[in-house]
Amino acid sequence: MTNYNVNDTVETGFSIKEIEFPDIDSMSRFAGKDDENITAIEERYPVRLVVRGNRVAVRGPDSGVVDMVHSLLEQLHRIAGKGHPLYLADVRYAMDMIAEKGAVDLAPLFSEVICTTARGKPIRAKTEGQRKYLEAVRNNHIVFAIGPAGTGKTYLAVCHAVALLKAAAISRIVLVRPAVEAGESLGYLPGDLREKVEPYVRPLYDAFYDLLSPERFLRYVDKGVIEIAPLAYMRGRTLNDSFIILDEAQNTTPEQMKMFLTRLGFGSKAVITGDITQVDLPAGKQSGLRQVRDILHGIEGIEFFYLTHSDVVRHEIVQQVVKAYERYEQQREQSV
Repeated sequence: MTNYNVNDTVETGFSIKEIEFPDIDSMSRFAGKDDENITAIEERYPVRLVVRGNRVAVRGPDSGVVDMVHSLLEQLHRIAGKGHPLYLADVRYAMDMIAEKGAVDLAPLFSEVICTTARGKPIRAKTEGQRKYLEAVRNNHIVFAIGPAGTGKTYLAVCHAVALLKAAAISRIVLVRPAVEAGESLGYLPGDLREKVEPYVRPLYDAFYDLLSPERFLRYVDKGVIEIAPLAYMRGRTLNDSFIILDEAQNTTPEQMKMFLTRLGFGSKAVITGDITQVDLPAGKQSGLRQVRDILHGIEGIEFFYLTHSDVVRHEIVQQVVKAYERYEQQREQSV
């Protein structure tokens, strides 16, 4: 953050636009921890943000860039003014969308809380893709969420399921994962069913611990309100008034996928998540997630939703890794 100097405004060859925040608190929310949001904007664009009290001036040699950054600041100003904290990931996402699409609208991302964590922190969609994904889940009976790691496919499904459970809109949540290495060998693993399956569903536990606290989550599991099952144990069942999440669906066979989809009972929804670029099935085995797109395409009440590298909300390096792999796969397909 740079202190504002009146001499900056009279230097020739520079364009300057100002914005004023209503109070110090909103200014602090805009700046972020250790002014990291301001630093990120200055690193991305050829501008300097000069600050005096609650006023921020965008100063730079290119009037077009200054106008664009000022427009971004106006959005951040409105969000911070409503009491929402602005994190570095929010600012970076906004800048990425401006680079890719020429514009961004952050307001819808801050207008709806999906649920709150055990500590009271509100959970919202972090990207436009995530917001539309949640909309698809609300409006359909079955949603296939396909995309790379870090896009929130599973976490957002769990958040929505917990919100429905708290509102008594469903009676239970069922978590399902294929145990790729298992098959019949699952029965030879030590412990009861939960202990056998736990290594495969541990990533789902993390989300529930965040939203419900470990103690409450385990009480729900003991009472059967939250059920954890390997995909192989779903045969022959009908699940009513349930929210069912099939995670890592790229590792299902076509037969397993058909079996799972026909378990859906009255008052239930299913979200199937997976990354078709990370199939762990044995060589020669077809992924049920890849095949099902051709079989169910166009059926009302079923939606295939695709998340991309733009929706990655983990460390920024993860987004770069996903982009690099996407470029590699495209080049390899073109060379074949």
